[in-house]
Amino acid sequence: MGFDPELAALLSQPWSEGACRGYVISAMERCGFQPADIGRVLAELREVFDFTTTEEAQAIYERSPY
Repeated sequence: MGFDPELAALLSQPWSEGACRGYVISAMERCGFQPADIGRVLAELREVFDFTTTEEAQAIYERSPY
């Protein structure tokens, strides 16, 4: 894989679990999810943050169909 300036710019930004949660909330609200469903996803996200490294999460993303 070659140098990707867009990816490098994204990776240079500070990591924030709170910001990540905000992105998830915003996306789910825009897609019309109900508050109870958003709450369930955020509860699971807290669990995932606790037990999944950033490297593992990146690998999951890279092999996902999304």
